[in-house]
Amino acid sequence: MKKSSKAKYRRVLIKLSGEALGGESGVGICPEAIHDIAKQIQQVRALGVELVIVVGGGNIFRGLQGSERGIERATGDYMGMLATVINALALQDALEKLGVATRVQSAISMSQVAEPFIRRRAMRHLEKGRVVIFGGGTGNPYFSTDTTAALRANEIGVEVILKATKVDGVYDSDPKKNPDAKRFAQISYIEAIQKRLRVMDSTAFSLCMDNKMPIIVFDLFKPNNLRRVVTGERIGTLVTTEVADSSGRRKTSEIQRNSRP
Repeated sequence: MKKSSKAKYRRVLIKLSGEALGGESGVGICPEAIHDIAKQIQQVRALGVELVIVVGGGNIFRGLQGSERGIERATGDYMGMLATVINALALQDALEKLGVATRVQSAISMSQVAEPFIRRRAMRHLEKGRVVIFGGGTGNPYFSTDTTAALRANEIGVEVILKATKVDGVYDSDPKKNPDAKRFAQISYIEAIQKRLRVMDSTAFSLCMDNKMPIIVFDLFKPNNLRRVVTGERIGTLVTTEVADSSGRRKTSEIQRNSRP
């Protein structure tokens, strides 16, 4: 089948975990991993797609894990937010070395290294063809970068959240532990909640569900996968509103029966 060179979406949000920037180990910053991610983003930007990116900070510090080791929770969360800004700057550097214009906006004020998050300014950057990278989480403790992604996606008016992971979609059980795990090609928000599938944390997921923001969970680490998603190829798992058939009856989830790739 001939691959499409046209983008399906006009504006998307990519949610990157901090671990994605850490390479195989998922720890620290791996220049090769960031370069590979930047190349994929460059390919998609070349299609004319407006891109916003939310980065996590788990490769450097996680607030929740810090609190489990005695750091006060709010303090730990602020430390995690600072880690996301470090990652945002690293990704910006990699993109600009490829000639991709970017802006980093932070929910925590640090004017020497990043713009403050201003919605209208972010949208103006997109109109000018710049990639906008959001760091600093929501600026508030007790909220994850998944929640940041859901919040910014709705604020900026994107068409879909692309949740980039190391797994090729959402499974009915952990595919690393269960070789017979089945992958969902498509599932509704309600089913994902009922089945307790780990798509996003509950706050982020509820925000997407309430605002009918579709999510595509896919494996970023297969070559050209980001481009394939943006051009409309059916890879990964689509999480969306409940779908009815022609008779008005609710459809069951579409499950990929060939298990793991």
